[in-house]
Amino acid sequence: MKFALAIYGSPSNSQAPLSALHFAKATLAAGHEIIRIFFYQDGVNTATTLSVPPQDEQNIPKEWQSFIRTHSIDAVVCIAAALRRGIVDDRESTRYQLTSNNLADTYQLSGLGQLVEASMEADRLITFGA
Repeated sequence: MKFALAIYGSPSNSQAPLSALHFAKATLAAGHEIIRIFFYQDGVNTATTLSVPPQDEQNIPKEWQSFIRTHSIDAVVCIAAALRRGIVDDRESTRYQLTSNNLADTYQLSGLGQLVEASMEADRLITFGA
């Protein structure tokens, strides 16, 4: 079965990214496929390289980066939501004349069309957070 995941909650104040990560791991372990993971609304905060959680907490953004890299999964961050929250890649940093970027290299910025496309290609679209 083909799955697409949409994550709406921030790793700093929502269980959504961690629940989605557990689901994704279980999905692949069961032999299914994840065609795309789409980070939207506060979920885009999962894709920043500048997040540093307290030492006694899980580093959910790093765990996601490792998971995505290990399994070569298409991970998309909503560009509008990311820009609003100060998350940019090299291209957007240059475009808006910013001094740096902070989008982890395992993700790509794109629009909501990527979520629509994933929902059409997948057998199931599973959302995490609100």
